[in-house]
Amino acid sequence: MAANNVLGNLFATIYNNEIRNKKECLAIPASKLASAVLRSMQKNKYIGEFEFIDDGIAGKFKIQLLGRINRCGVISPRYSVGRNGYTRWERQFLPAVGVGILIVSTPQGVMAHNEAQEKGLGGRLVGYVY
Repeated sequence: MAANNVLGNLFATIYNNEIRNKKECLAIPASKLASAVLRSMQKNKYIGEFEFIDDGIAGKFKIQLLGRINRCGVISPRYSVGRNGYTRWERQFLPAVGVGILIVSTPQGVMAHNEAQEKGLGGRLVGYVY
């Protein structure tokens, strides 16, 4: 089996179902990082409820879509970002200031870049949503 990018699959699945106006989707495989990214997207009202389904292999997520996502994707390689360096990446990955979120993996867990900025945290860029 080829090495698969769990987050790449997650974002692609969400995006593809979102543009087809589906109400929910199944993202396979699941991972702890994927779960944390989903929690951050849910907190910022991009997706509704999501649940982990244990299928005995890697597991999967059933995700409720709200029709709020125009684009989302994984940021690879996972660039390191300092606590004051978010503006540059916002310009690169988001359509406008204040539109969308960068998802960052920080020492205090995965969160949106604006929350990381408030807490004065740097980290690694994982993905973006708007």
